[in-house]
Formats: sequence, structure tokens, C-alpha cells
Amino acid sequence: MRDSFADPGHSSTVPDPDKPAAYSWCKAPRLSGQPIKVGAIARQTVAGQALIMDLVARDGTNMRSRVIARLIETARIALAMEQWTRALRLSEPFCDKSRELPDGSYVGLVEAARGSLGHWMAVRDRKIERYQIIAPTTWNFSPRDSFDVGGPLEQALVGTDVGDAGPRAVAIQHIVRSFDPCMVCTAH
Repeated sequence: MRDSFADPGHSSTVPDPDKPAAYSWCKAPRLSGQPIKVGAIARQTVAGQALIMDLVARDGTNMRSRVIARLIETARIALAMEQWTRALRLSEPFCDKSRELPDGSYVGLVEAARGSLGHWMAVRDRKIERYQIIAPTTWNFSPRDSFDVGGPLEQALVGTDVGDAGPRAVAIQHIVRSFDPCMVCTAH
């Protein structure tokens, strides 16, 4: 097991524009030393959704499986939204007032539409001392790490037939889009 990956709550992001062979401003987060795919395919697999489980077992988490997982999730959310809407109480407060946070470390984790989103913050003397974000696209689009292991997108692109179109191949575009990227959220 590789233990050299820092806990986001105790790390700092320091860009190195002169890093040799660098090709991304994205961090390379890892879970237990491994790149992790997040998003609809991960959620539907963890939920045990039968079709996704079958597709992943047969073909892996390929472009088709990722798109089908997103379609299934969209349908499931549309049905759930009916219940959520009925549960709304418009006359009740929906937001708590913010308050000062005492010195300490804070973690916020949520499953966002694109996948797992984490915020790590340290507060000292009523000021933010450290703040780290790992957004869903950061997980999926992470570059090679210090062990030369590519992130999920890089691994998905390996072996893609690009034909005469080369880097402009539609196949590349389909694979990239199947990860539902938000690049603005990825460059911190």
C-alpha cells in the first residue's frame, strides 16, 4: 500500500509552473493510494443497481456504462424529486444563520451531481488558515501521481482508436464527456 499521499486536511496546494513534464493544474488525489472514479457510475455500483452491476462486471466502467449510469440516475432522481417536492414546507425556515467557527479543523463531504466532493478547512484566530477542495472532476481527471499512475480519465483513454483524426477524434470527446467534467472546479 502506498502511504505517501497527504491527508487533504493537513496539506497545502502549491502550484509549480516550472515542474518538469507537468501537463495539468489538477491535483492527483488518491484513496488508499489508488485513483478513484466518482459520479453516477460509482453511485449506481455502490447502490447495487442491477443493470449497472451487470455492465461493469461484463465490460468495466467504460463510456457506455458511465452514460447508462447517468441516464438511470436521472430517471431515479426525477421520481425522487416528486417526493422531495411534496415534503417541502415553504412556511418553515430553510437555512440556518451562519456563526463564527471556533479554532479547529472542519471537514465537509457531500455526494454532488458529478461525484464525491470534499472540503477541508482549518480555522485559527477567526481566520481561515488552510482550505482544500477535492471536487469530483479532480478525482476523475487527476493526472499521473508520484508513482506514475494516471487518473481515471487517462486510464479510460489508453488504447482508444483515434484513426486519422488523431487528437481530434470524436471517440476522445465521447470518453471525456462521459466523465461529466467541470474543469473550472478542478483547477484550484
